[in-house]
Amino acid sequence: MNRSVKKLLTVGLVSTMTAGVIAGCADKEGKEKGAAAPAEAKTLRVTMALSEEEWAVMRSDVLPKFEKANNAKVEAIQVEAKDVVKKLEAMKLAGKAEIDLIAQDVNNTAALVSKGLVEDLSSYKARIPQEAIGKLVEAGEFEGKTYFMPYRPNVEINYYNENKFKQYGLQPPKTWDELLNVAKTLKEKEGIGRLALKIKLSGDVIEIVEFIRQAGGDPLVLNDEGTIKAFTFLQQLWPYLSEDTLKASFSATNGFLAKESVYYAPNWPFGVNVIVKDGGKKEIKAYSGYSGPKGAVKTLGGEVIGIPAGSPNKELAVKFMEYLMSKEVQELLISKLGWPSFRSDVYGVVEDWQKPYFDAAQEGLKVAQPLSNVPYWAEVNKAINGALSEVVMDKKDVKETLNKYAALIQKAKADYEKK
Repeated sequence: MNRSVKKLLTVGLVSTMTAGVIAGCADKEGKEKGAAAPAEAKTLRVTMALSEEEWAVMRSDVLPKFEKANNAKVEAIQVEAKDVVKKLEAMKLAGKAEIDLIAQDVNNTAALVSKGLVEDLSSYKARIPQEAIGKLVEAGEFEGKTYFMPYRPNVEINYYNENKFKQYGLQPPKTWDELLNVAKTLKEKEGIGRLALKIKLSGDVIEIVEFIRQAGGDPLVLNDEGTIKAFTFLQQLWPYLSEDTLKASFSATNGFLAKESVYYAPNWPFGVNVIVKDGGKKEIKAYSGYSGPKGAVKTLGGEVIGIPAGSPNKELAVKFMEYLMSKEVQELLISKLGWPSFRSDVYGVVEDWQKPYFDAAQEGLKVAQPLSNVPYWAEVNKAINGALSEVVMDKKDVKETLNKYAALIQKAKADYEKK
């Protein structure tokens, strides 16, 4: 190799090494001076209680946009409403807050507040959209303080098979007398009950409470005049109901209507997607329901959102709350899942075929009231189910039975007040 070539190679090698050293020094200096490096994404832990279909939409359409905009990872897990209190109590006892936000059944919030398991969000109340339905906002307030924000209102609508009703000359019942007549007619014509209620005599008492309130009764009293009137009516109605009444969960009721084992049943609006959109049963219509002697009353269901006490990511959780309450997300949940919205300005995205069902839900929400949100509600729930079981199944005297179970409710109240 001649000298000139060797010289060129040597100069090139030195230049390359020098450049590498300079680059390395610059890189080291940049790190030492805190040069921008990608920030590590925060993890926001959220609990919800959703069906598989609802989770699919949440994970594909709702969460990703928030994660991208906030450099966050949302870790959302299934936790049923009845288990939320236990989970948060265990975390509080261990002194380890691991959940940042909960979506909780609007009728299962009192214990969370009374036990100090959720943050007071009063300073964030202004972030609730002005378009919010007042009742869901009020349901998140306790003694003048805001502990939960609105997210997902719900109310049962009453489904009926239009073809079968026309066949027997029936109209959707608007009063208790009409409800009894429809139940009787369907059983007489078909030989078996075709009108179902979602009353399993176990679990929640949403529809039983509606009957009590429609007669002017108070579920926390239970042996008042209105409740006696409601239970007397249910005792008369019971022989004409479908046997499916005792099996009527949300998903089962959708199946009963779709397969025509029942021609009338109350259920949640999400059933519209399952029965009509996916199942093609366009003859299944819906309306807001019937009135009792004291008028129309529905039970306000759905979920509110709150932040567990000691959340490690409180401010990010508040941002996620705002996101869930946004018009964009609420419109998405309407169009994808058929959920009613707590916002009054989002119903423009409802498709024409959906409108009658959403109108029914909106009418129902106007007269909807949450269940009595007291910390001893579990005992009240049990007493209502027990009383109705004895009245309709064992045909026991209404007043005597209600007196017995009313005493149990008063004991539960007294026991709680002693704590």
